[in-house]
Amino acid sequence: MNWWARAVYGALVWQERRQARRAGRRSPARVVESETAGGGRGTAHLETGRRGERLVYWYLRRNGYIVVARNRRPDAGAGELDLVGWDGPVLAFVEVKTRTTLAGGPPETTVGVEQRRRIMNSARTYLRRLPKRDVSYRFDIASVLWDPEAGYRVRLVKDAFRDAGNGPDGRRRG
Repeated sequence: MNWWARAVYGALVWQERRQARRAGRRSPARVVESETAGGGRGTAHLETGRRGERLVYWYLRRNGYIVVARNRRPDAGAGELDLVGWDGPVLAFVEVKTRTTLAGGPPETTVGVEQRRRIMNSARTYLRRLPKRDVSYRFDIASVLWDPEAGYRVRLVKDAFRDAGNGPDGRRRG
C-alpha cells in the first residue's frame, strides 16, 4: 500500500506546484479567491484547509500510518479530530494546521491551550468508544505551509502535547 500512498502524495505535490506556476506564484488563498464566484475570504480559507488536510492524509499514509478516521466529531460541539491513525502500536490524534504565510509564526505554534483542551476531550471520548481500553496514544501536529516554489510543505511534529490522563508509559490511565 505504501507505493500507492507515495504515488498519490507525489501527484498532489506536483499538482500544487503546477497550480503555483499557473497562478504566477500567488498564495493558494488568493488563487481560490479569484476562482470562486463571490471571491469570499471564508471560502478560500476553507479550501486551503481542505487541501492541507488531504495532503497530510496521504503524507501519513506514505509514512506507514493506518488512518482510521478523518474529521471526526465524537460529541456534538466537543471539537473535531482532524485525523486519527495508528503509527505502529500507537494511536495518533493528528491536528492539521495549514498556513499560506509565516505571519504569526509556524503553523504548529498556532495550536493554543484552549484548542488542545478541546482536542484532548474529543480524544478521550473517542478512546472510551474503542473496544480495546489499554491503548497507547499521542497527539501530533501536522504543519502545512505554502511555499511558492514547491507548493505545500508538510512537517509532522510527533507527541506535540500531552494529555494529563496519559501515564508516563504513554498509556491511558483510568
